[in-house]
Amino acid sequence: MAEITETALPGVGVRHEFVTSGGERVAVVTFRTGRRELALYDVDDPDACRTVLRLSPGDTKVLGDLLGTSQTVSEAVLGTQRLEGLAIDWLTVAARSPFVGASIAQGQFRTKTGSSIVAIVRGEVTIPAPEPTTTFAAGDVVVAVGTPEGLSALRALLGS
Repeated sequence: MAEITETALPGVGVRHEFVTSGGERVAVVTFRTGRRELALYDVDDPDACRTVLRLSPGDTKVLGDLLGTSQTVSEAVLGTQRLEGLAIDWLTVAARSPFVGASIAQGQFRTKTGSSIVAIVRGEVTIPAPEPTTTFAAGDVVVAVGTPEGLSALRALLGS
């Protein structure tokens, strides 16, 4: 059986990683919100991510059922990542988002969702503590802090 490496991501969740019998590195990040990301890395370059699947809690349950995962394992993973009242998430601004070209202030995101945008990753550039006048571009990755419910509302607004 493959060795599983677990990394706590405070305020975010937990990352589990293993190498398949075929030599492929696989990682699963479980966010406090219940969302998961399944990442598959390149065999020739283990630092290069080949693909990332973003799974909703419902998607995760279906995939787990198909793979024969027990509910006990899923609940244990969720239990290891609790940080009362706080969650951090990375949300991608969809090309179809009505906020492409709009500023943080124009979106009134904290007022509408209770979530704060603490950084924006645009390609290779990170904009920490962005100003309210900072505008969004399609594909931006927004780093936000809030409640799981607030982050879900922010994800819906940004079209992630």
